Order: sequence, then C-alpha cells, then structure tokens
Amino acid sequence: MSFGKWIGASLGWSFGGPIGAIIGLALGSFVDTLSSGNGNPLLGDRPTQQRRRSQNGRPNYRTQQQRRAQTTSGDFEVSLLILASVVIKADGVQDQRELDFVRSQFVSMYGKDRANKAFKLFKGVNNQTVPLRQVCTQIKQMMDHASRLQLMHFLFGIAKADEMVTEDEERQIFTIAGYLGISSRDYNSIKAMFYNSSENAYKILEITKSATNDEIKKAYRTMAKKYHPDKVAHLGEEHKKGAEDKFKQVQKAYEQLQKERGF
Repeated sequence: MSFGKWIGASLGWSFGGPIGAIIGLALGSFVDTLSSGNGNPLLGDRPTQQRRRSQNGRPNYRTQQQRRAQTTSGDFEVSLLILASVVIKADGVQDQRELDFVRSQFVSMYGKDRANKAFKLFKGVNNQTVPLRQVCTQIKQMMDHASRLQLMHFLFGIAKADEMVTEDEERQIFTIAGYLGISSRDYNSIKAMFYNSSENAYKILEITKSATNDEIKKAYRTMAKKYHPDKVAHLGEEHKKGAEDKFKQVQKAYEQLQKERGF
C-alpha cells in the first residue's frame, strides 16, 4: 500500500484542523501523495460529513464532537507523532536514543512496515514548528480521556528514553497535559511511573501517605478501572500494550503498599 493510501485509510477526525495542516505539510514532499488522478488521495475516499466545514471555512469540530466521533488508531498515531516531536525538541537536543525509542515503540505497536511509514511521517512533522496549543485543543475536543492519558504515558517514555527527564522536557509535558485537560492528579500519577521515589506508590494511586488501608484499597480499585486496557480497546490491539504497562504499574504500587503496611 502506498504511503498516501495508508495514511488516508487510517485517519478520522485528524484530517481537519491544525493536525490536518501539519500532516499535509509533512506529506507535501512525498511523490505518491501527488500521483493520483482523482485529486488529493488523502481525501478521495472520506465521507462527505467528515469533511463538512462551517460557514467560515473551518472544520466544524463541534458537529463532529456532537456525533461523538471515535478516535481511530490513525488519529492516535498522528497525534502521538506530533506531540513526540515537541517533547524531543524541548531541551534543544534531539537525542538519538529518544528517536530510537519512538521508532521501537512504533515497531512494537504497528509492525515494521507501518512503523517505517509512521517514522517517515514523523521526520516531516519534526521539521515543522508545531502550534502546540491549537493541536492540543483539537485533541482535547476529539479524543476521549483514556486515550489522552495514554498519550501522556508515551510522552514520558520518550523523555525518559535517554535515562533522564530534563526540566525542559518535564515542563513541556506539563504544558501539554494542561492543554489536553489532564488533571494534576492524573499527571502526577503517570509521572510517578517514570521516577524512583519512596512516595511513588502513593502518587500512582493518587493518594497521600496519610491514607488509611481502606482508602488505599478504594484508590486501587478506582485506578485499576481508570487504567484498564479495555479503556483504549477502540484504538486497536496495537495500543493495548501501553495501556497494560500503566495497569501493571498500578498493581505494583498497590502490592508495594500492601507489603509495607501488612494488609
């Protein structure tokens, strides 16, 4: 399958808005996106309602949101690529280990062929200046909460790929979290999964050291439900592994507190 047909078949709501513009620029130099005799191959097979625009010529996201447009695997994929490029450039240094992490994660999730296509797109995105607030606003409007949490988990994984998260990287991820509508409790829970601290188990479960045993049990049930892999089942099997990693961290945190407190 050509690159243009691959990306065109996998995207939903991310065809429009700032994300669509970024993708369009990234694809601009790829010959196979210009070779179709039927116009733009990225739009040729899309349903009319998904391309419907408001009177001012801008994508009508409100209409799409009212239809509760489901995030596809492709929507998640390109959102991830764009935000990954922002985090990697946050400290002014594009560490090869971070780039390798992105590639390895995509190979793990999508297989070698699709990962190669994704990384080709990533290089095109990485050469652009991303309008971060606008991109995150589009993601927040169109992507469910569980999928946005999955994005945050991946971004911390990128930052930690070179064995340390710099202040610039953490600040950038924190900014992204705010734009995505991620609460400070959820942000700190995911962040704690990538740091070594005596308080990490409590932070992952979104409680304090003063919590009672019963409160710990309740917190575990709440977090296990929040991070359960089924929450992102609509993204496809390829994204379940990342969700399972978060779920295992919650289990590990609970088991640690059980052992420490003897309950």
